[in-house]
Amino acid sequence: MTWRKRFIDIGANLTDPMYQGIYNGSKKHEPDLNHVLKRSWDSGLEKIIITGGSLEESEKAIQMSKTDDKLYATVGCHPTRCYEFESNNQDPIKYLESLGNLVKENRSKVVALGECGLDYDRLQFCDKDTQKKYFNRQLQLNETFKLPLFLHCRNAASDVFAILSSHDFTGVVHSFDGTLDEAIKFITLGYYIGINGCSLKSEENLQTIKDIPSEKILIETDCPWCEIRPTHAGYKYISEENKSIPSVKKEKWKQDHMVKSRNEPTNIGQVLDVIAAVKNEPVPELGRQIHENTLKLFFKQ
Repeated sequence: MTWRKRFIDIGANLTDPMYQGIYNGSKKHEPDLNHVLKRSWDSGLEKIIITGGSLEESEKAIQMSKTDDKLYATVGCHPTRCYEFESNNQDPIKYLESLGNLVKENRSKVVALGECGLDYDRLQFCDKDTQKKYFNRQLQLNETFKLPLFLHCRNAASDVFAILSSHDFTGVVHSFDGTLDEAIKFITLGYYIGINGCSLKSEENLQTIKDIPSEKILIETDCPWCEIRPTHAGYKYISEENKSIPSVKKEKWKQDHMVKSRNEPTNIGQVLDVIAAVKNEPVPELGRQIHENTLKLFFKQ
């Protein structure tokens, strides 16, 4: 039986200025999100969850999600942006309440609380204590909504695990690049593991992915970031079919081409290719399992 591709990208940063043709504050080409989305739907994307990483970004993600029945959003504050709770004489309680109101008023479109968590690799943006304080505050907010969590964890697995252990939630540790032991600990708590190009860089990463149970894996692009590059260990497993869309430099933009080094949801098939290869599982069977996992977590009927 022929496999009908049915992908759900659980993490796409479609509010990023790159999809408006803006790179590092400089306009390089016309907005092209409509072309990006057309390529997505043509390549088998069934749904895309747009990531909210701050109050403003969450608002934009929700507004964007309302333009298409296949788009959804998350609401939350990324750990490296947690100073926003207190910046410009901001009232942290009001900021948190505003996040909650976004969820409350848009329940048909908001499928997760996040992106929230801890990032100890980029403490220059926000210190540990502030990150932990507002990670906990967002989890307390979710006691009202009981949404799945869309979690960020960089070099902070033990603290993320300890904090999650005091709550009865489920969700996904997205863009996972940790060890197998860390993955199993999160799985034991009831969480899924989100895999993208940043999860497939090294042979060590691939060995970890190989041993994560298929029924606990979700896939994502984290676009415009986390593409699978030719220098990455996983690249050799990408099928020719999933390398077929041509790309050009941003300065030579064409509507039917991808932009070099700017990831898109259409590349979700590449992630599945690599996982299937390292786990020695047929792409159709693994694709169906991951699709089922995603529906179970985010789109329960």
